[in-house]
Amino acid sequence: MEIAIVLGLLVLAVVLFATEAVSVDLLTLLLLIVLVTTKILTPVEAFQGFSSDIIVILASIFVISGALQLTGVVDAVGARVNGVRVGERVVGGTNFSRGQRGSYADTVFVRADQLCPLPPELDFETAAALPVAGVTAWMSVVEIGALASGQHALILGASGGVGQLALQIAKHVQRGFAVGVCSGRNAALVQQLGADVVLDYEQRDALEQAKVYAPYQVVVDCIGSYSGPGCRALLGKGGRHVIVSGDSVGAVAQLFAPPFTSKAVLGQPGRERLAHVVAAVSSGQVKVRIERRFPLVEAEQAHELSQTGRVTGKLVLLP
Repeated sequence: MEIAIVLGLLVLAVVLFATEAVSVDLLTLLLLIVLVTTKILTPVEAFQGFSSDIIVILASIFVISGALQLTGVVDAVGARVNGVRVGERVVGGTNFSRGQRGSYADTVFVRADQLCPLPPELDFETAAALPVAGVTAWMSVVEIGALASGQHALILGASGGVGQLALQIAKHVQRGFAVGVCSGRNAALVQQLGADVVLDYEQRDALEQAKVYAPYQVVVDCIGSYSGPGCRALLGKGGRHVIVSGDSVGAVAQLFAPPFTSKAVLGQPGRERLAHVVAAVSSGQVKVRIERRFPLVEAEQAHELSQTGRVTGKLVLLP
């Protein structure tokens, strides 16, 4: 049984790290669990090895969005913290791999590299919607997709949280030709976001419709259930197929399918990547749609709504 657990954890660690769905810290944590399971390290030794160099800051939370995302004002910093100062408005996220238990609180401890300063023109509620969805969209289109001006981007699920941001980054930041796929009832919204073409998946197969505008430099599957081979068939030379989250068995299998142009991603909030997203929003290139606001005590209702698949904007929690 222990051998099976060890092998399972090792495979999970390698797959998750390869997909950039987790940080180096979480990879380290999984490996430490393996070492404890095999009795190479004691639990105390493993904990010390994982937490010995953590430097944290204390931030007052003004707005919370999702289990990880937050915005607020810095209350205090550690002696060795650089790049963040007391009283500064920031946006960022917590990190479970660093022993942080989410952001459903009015005060949290995080590291400085998990926060990005907020410009005065960007309000807390808008910023709170950016850390995970914004970083994921940025990585999908810019870093992994490497979309250049004039190249085509296909956004599957363009009316969702990540999809709206990915489409706008493709169109307004990277100056690409953006094709968005959504239901007919959300077509007007996606058109307003800047899509050059909107395809209604309810009419007929979305990938078949998208062939008219191929080849694509990047196909971003924000739903996670589209055919991997079908998406890759739409790519031009050097193009990439990006699966948002990609946590299902079928999605993971696509990562190992020739010609190895598929990639899974779920952005971890960090200062450098967040800075790009914050700049795009504060400049007006990217708009954030907030569908509904909830008090923190109604977090459960917010989660229930988010799981209906009918949300076309971000949900934020207000403490």
